[in-house]
Amino acid sequence: MSADGQGRSHWFDDEAGPVVRPFAMTRGRTSSPGQHRLDLIAVVATEPDADDPDADSTLSPEHVDIVDLCRDAPQSVAELSAELDLPIGVVRVLIGDLVDGEFVHVTRPVPPAELVDESILRDVISGLRAL
Repeated sequence: MSADGQGRSHWFDDEAGPVVRPFAMTRGRTSSPGQHRLDLIAVVATEPDADDPDADSTLSPEHVDIVDLCRDAPQSVAELSAELDLPIGVVRVLIGDLVDGEFVHVTRPVPPAELVDESILRDVISGLRAL
């Protein structure tokens, strides 16, 4: 590195600040233990009886931010990613950590394959009208 700081320009941008690789926040993990499949539209809500995340020294500031955002109103995984300006993969790992720590719970949407077929509903309605 030169004395005038030219060598650090790769890691620092005056407008953006210091660069932190996203997976540094997850300690290089791409999934959390026991992490379930988290769709983009899965809804994350803070557990009502969750401990104070600020008091837990194992949680990162991003973990605390997720708990705080979901305390006000449940948020989808996509909304959290956008609000925190973090990649979806990182947010999924962080949410998995919080689920394991019982700080949040996730409500998953009903998969399309499990939804009732529209034709069956129409047949039921027709049958009821015939009564």
